[in-house]
Amino acid sequence: MLPPNAPLTPDQRGRFDALLIELSPDQQSWLGGWLTARTVGAPAVAAAPTASVPLTILYGTESGNSEELAARTAKAAKGKGFKPTVKNMADLAPADLAKSERLLVIVSTWGDGEPPETAVSFYKSLMSEAVDLSKVSYSVCALGDTSYEQFCKTGRDVDARLAELGAKRIADRRDCDVDYEDLYTEWADAALSTLAPAQAATVSVAPVPTAIGSQFGKKNPFPAELLDKVLLNGKGTAKETWHYELSLEGSGLVYEPGDALAVLPVNAPDMVEGLLKAARLNGSETVELKGGEKKVLADALREDFEITTLSKAVLKKLHEVSPSKKLGALISDEGKEDLREYLWGRWIADAIAEFAPDGLSVEALAGIMRKLPPRLYSIASSPLEHPDEVHLTIASVRYDAHGSSRKGVASTYLADLIKKGDTVPVFTQTNKNFRLPESADTPIIMVGPGTGIAPFRSFIEHRAATGATGKNWLFFGDQRFTYDFLYQLEWQDHLKNGTLHKLDVAFSRDQPEKVYVQDRIRERASELFAWLEQGAHFYVCGDASRMAHDVHEALIEAVVSAGGRKRDEAEAYIEDLKKSKRYQRDVY
Repeated sequence: MLPPNAPLTPDQRGRFDALLIELSPDQQSWLGGWLTARTVGAPAVAAAPTASVPLTILYGTESGNSEELAARTAKAAKGKGFKPTVKNMADLAPADLAKSERLLVIVSTWGDGEPPETAVSFYKSLMSEAVDLSKVSYSVCALGDTSYEQFCKTGRDVDARLAELGAKRIADRRDCDVDYEDLYTEWADAALSTLAPAQAATVSVAPVPTAIGSQFGKKNPFPAELLDKVLLNGKGTAKETWHYELSLEGSGLVYEPGDALAVLPVNAPDMVEGLLKAARLNGSETVELKGGEKKVLADALREDFEITTLSKAVLKKLHEVSPSKKLGALISDEGKEDLREYLWGRWIADAIAEFAPDGLSVEALAGIMRKLPPRLYSIASSPLEHPDEVHLTIASVRYDAHGSSRKGVASTYLADLIKKGDTVPVFTQTNKNFRLPESADTPIIMVGPGTGIAPFRSFIEHRAATGATGKNWLFFGDQRFTYDFLYQLEWQDHLKNGTLHKLDVAFSRDQPEKVYVQDRIRERASELFAWLEQGAHFYVCGDASRMAHDVHEALIEAVVSAGGRKRDEAEAYIEDLKKSKRYQRDVY
């Protein structure tokens, strides 16, 4: 059936729905491909041959990109005569792969070299278990971020391990940065063509889809009007956390609690000026962008390029256009520790000033930088409580390093450059791995210090709006009660009206000895374990580097102390929670 906001008359809707009911799944798939091709001006795709060749498409995802690409690959595979089966790494064991003669893997690397949260168990098993995969033909597409040292490590590890276990690589692995569209398409077309039956139709991977019922999405972000912005911290705080309210009216974009909003920022004028000064350019030059578009350099640096984040990948490109013995040593395998120290707090402009003191040509400058990627933020509102709106909770990143002031691109873009009434380019990003329980009666435990509180504001609003009867328990932490109790009045109202049943807070700087949310979890171990035994879902959102790990340890300790388990039994208990989707994390 069509969505309620489909731009059709009631009569058109009725006739279209009636037609869809009569069509088989294959006929619906063909019709969708034909309409897409007709819209973009491409020739209509021929009807797919009968799908008969089994193909397994395996994905491991953190933010949903790998899952989306797996679905797109499956659609293209059907057109080539395959019978594709899409599998999440969370739902199978490495031994299951032996049953798949044809295997395509799409997996992201999360953080600095780690597998996605839902793929950890599969990854560990694959790396340690001996499985005979000699009958499997495969190829891997790895997603990652070149700003991290261990770029695409998970995909590289999986690719190498499959080969070690006897699988035959039929197409080279592709390592994709955050701007992955072109490389992914090349990989998928090459892999499917190699595996395809002789009679397969010529079908390429479809372009990235927009949201159902909407013309807006990743390729065409929606200009969302900023309705309001409120500083959440009190006077005297050391922090700067903003609450933003954006309009989605007329966009057709939809979201659920747990999803994220992608913001496409621009670089601040002082960032652009600093880079131009280091490169010894004035900004009026013309630069050619990917796809052949020509643009004034200053505008391109503001709108199109990632001009601050310094990484090993950037330094390698800089070394190619401006060779330096010192830079060569820094990016060598022996220089890992020195490189890690050098990268902290430095921007691309700093490296250019040091290693290319005579400046760079326009082409050389453009060649060392990647496309400016969108920033994902956990949504802090329920669509039922705030129709046609989306709310965000964002801490502005500002710090000093190497004698200069630094700032986050997107967080200060919103704080400094966007005023009420201005528009922000956005699109919604689904996160199926961070969802409220299906049953409204299920209790939930939420751990969200700092801006990690965002999705839990959405959770509580949604449960209140739907009349959910499950109990809700929130752990929140920040620096000081007086200045940093984000959404304090709202939580107090939820406590009064019974939507929020328990609230535990930890303000680390209000006493000589620092107290964090993990300490509160240990203090409440008995009751927390009792909630888990009653079927509660456990959620964590926030900092991945320390908080998420410390909370995980505290959770294990709670199961040991209150549940009477040994350490290995407690770890198995927590692993079972993960597998049953009762332990979910949204960490960054």
